[in-house]
Amino acid sequence: MVPKAATFPSGIKALADFVHSKGLKLGIYSDAGIQTCSKTMPGSLGHEEHDAKTFAMWGIDYLKYDNCENTGTSAKERYPVMNKALQNSGRKIFFSLCEWGQEDPATWAPAIGNSWRTTDDIQDNWDSMISRADMNDKWASYAGPGGWNDPDMLEVGNGGMSMEEYRCHFSIWALAKAPLILGCDIRSMDNDTYSLVTNKEVIAVNQDKLGVQGKKVKNGDLEVWAGPLSGNRVAVVLINRGTSKATVTAQWSDIGLDSSAIVDARDLWEHSTSASVKNELSATLDSHACKMYVLTPH
Repeated sequence: MVPKAATFPSGIKALADFVHSKGLKLGIYSDAGIQTCSKTMPGSLGHEEHDAKTFAMWGIDYLKYDNCENTGTSAKERYPVMNKALQNSGRKIFFSLCEWGQEDPATWAPAIGNSWRTTDDIQDNWDSMISRADMNDKWASYAGPGGWNDPDMLEVGNGGMSMEEYRCHFSIWALAKAPLILGCDIRSMDNDTYSLVTNKEVIAVNQDKLGVQGKKVKNGDLEVWAGPLSGNRVAVVLINRGTSKATVTAQWSDIGLDSSAIVDARDLWEHSTSASVKNELSATLDSHACKMYVLTPH
């Protein structure tokens, strides 16, 4: 692989140095096949050692490794080869496996990579987003520090959903400890989108040091998602998946709290706190709207 001169006249190493000077990291894309999904660029199949060393020399920090043009060989055979090559490259590179959840990677990828796609590609609409959340949820117990389930990138800001729907999207991904990778063009991001994706309280749930993936604890149109956080706290998302306004309720027993618990409930989107809440948490929500809380027991 060589940099495309017209696009990267100074080379990838110079680009990486510039990105690092801004306090950021640089990711790159390749494929566990003979070509990438564009079918115009070479994949890394059969060239893993050479390509991994090239990425390391360039100063790459993150590799998304796709699954197109894969010659029909099992992902369980192809992806470990790149893992070994990255280990031998001399640089710490985050390894993001993307075989679209075809061979249940949550059951084997934790030994190989740092994240693994649990779903096929997401699209910028409610049905696609919420179904990816459902697909990802079944693998919650396999995630943890060092290795994460990935239900695909965030569509927030691309225009196909309402801001309420995007708020649900961001809330579930944060609770599920999914990689928060923006899929919109940040150069043209509007103020509402910027405010949503920079909510530090929601991001803090995603980055919580306990590293336990939150999951769905109450099914149906009036849905509850929850998971433990460090400091004996609990993160909760209430979602109205139905078509009309309704009240969603989380009982303490639904979310792992003792029935006698008294909590302070911090609303992460409103940045407000309700003190001394007992027994349950309720919110009346429009269709496809949500609330996200962190509960701190007294």
